[in-house]
Amino acid sequence: MSLNLQTLGIDRLGLDDRIALVTAIWDSIAAEPHSPLLSEAQQAELNRRLAEHASRSDDVIPWERVKGDALARFKQ
Repeated sequence: MSLNLQTLGIDRLGLDDRIALVTAIWDSIAAEPHSPLLSEAQQAELNRRLAEHASRSDDVIPWERVKGDALARFKQ
């Protein structure tokens, strides 16, 4: 028997009950010990990017400017 919405009866639940079920499932997953979410290669790349950012902390554009520029282009 494969598990799916129909065989579990989830498709017959109302929206609020389905959201509550998803929340309960997510909370139960988060409560269990798990392996690292990143592979060693991903962690190394993240560390490299963070180090690069730290070494060039003045080479950034404030979010407000990025958002303003994007909205200005969108309005054209």
